[in-house]
Amino acid sequence: MYNRNLVFTAACIGMLLFGMVFLSLGTVLTFIKESYNLSELSAGTLTAILPFGILAGSLIFGPSVDRYGYKLILIISSILILIAFEIIAFTNSYTALQIAFFFIGFGGGVINGATNALVSDISSEGKGANLSFLGVFFGIGAMGMPAVIGLLSDVFPYSTIISVIGYFILIPVLYFLIIKFPVPKHSQGFPIKEVPKLFNVLLFLLAMVLFFESAIEGITNNWTTSFLEQGISINPQKALLALTILNAALLLARLVLGFLLKKIRPYIVLYSCLFLILIGAVVLFISSEITTAYIGIALLGIGFAPGFPVVLGYIGELYPDLTGTAFSFAITIALIGNTAINWLVGTISQEYGIINFPLVIIGCVILMMLVLSTGLKRISKQIKI
Repeated sequence: MYNRNLVFTAACIGMLLFGMVFLSLGTVLTFIKESYNLSELSAGTLTAILPFGILAGSLIFGPSVDRYGYKLILIISSILILIAFEIIAFTNSYTALQIAFFFIGFGGGVINGATNALVSDISSEGKGANLSFLGVFFGIGAMGMPAVIGLLSDVFPYSTIISVIGYFILIPVLYFLIIKFPVPKHSQGFPIKEVPKLFNVLLFLLAMVLFFESAIEGITNNWTTSFLEQGISINPQKALLALTILNAALLLARLVLGFLLKKIRPYIVLYSCLFLILIGAVVLFISSEITTAYIGIALLGIGFAPGFPVVLGYIGELYPDLTGTAFSFAITIALIGNTAINWLVGTISQEYGIINFPLVIIGCVILMMLVLSTGLKRISKQIKI
């Protein structure tokens, strides 16, 4: 029998690792460009490999954890990331670098999905609240790691720092080895016959909510600095501070929601935060100076907080026997949304100007509300919302 608290800690460690690894990649890329004299095109190719790895990991983790359990999958994916960081630190081969970036994306995609599914599985109630707490650890890893690397880079060469980050991954691997996890749900074989029942209209609707949620989170992280610099002529340093405000607001909101979602119905919290996103996008659109823009961005960060925890919580309740596979489908659709809407913003920016970027957020939220309301009507017939 597993200890729920120890397993929840394992999930949090995994999510912390995911945050640390992904936010350290920007600094890693700087080291790679300097060490290997890579052109912008070659460096861009490396970063383009990463999303393919994440997508592959997101596709495969669900059926894998349902069939083989969480322990083996988390250990293998962590070791892949460790190997990738050691390759980056010491290789002289561009092909090896490409493989390393794919490993990081793949391992990260598996860890992200598997830790979310794991928390859902061990939470008999309050799934959304516990998933929100889990998300806090991604934020801690994401915000803390660049600062640590920045401090260490004054003392140690980047290759040493990257190698140490890799070996640091041995700590969660050892923890995963020591503790007991929930047993695999389908250790005798994956129930292929059950899969068609899984992919129904309801799961698709919930996945589409995450399509838009992932999209607005992605475009806000990727395009806010360009909007501030080009749209309202903010200097680059102040524009970059906006991303810190965004992620700090998201982290704090996730922490608060860990308690709030146990007291207020999740869909009420989600709708309230969607309205906050609308207000934040409008404030950002009409802002002409940095303080107003910061307020809008903070509202966006708070508004983003419940999207994934609440929707994944519903999916976990609806599909308890195939949680991993259901999460895998939903997260994959979410990643597609992120990519597609980022492309849309790029096209709109080129044709009509970056100033219209907040309007895309508003449009996505309106569509998200429509899809969510349709999905909730169906959900309420099966579970308590």
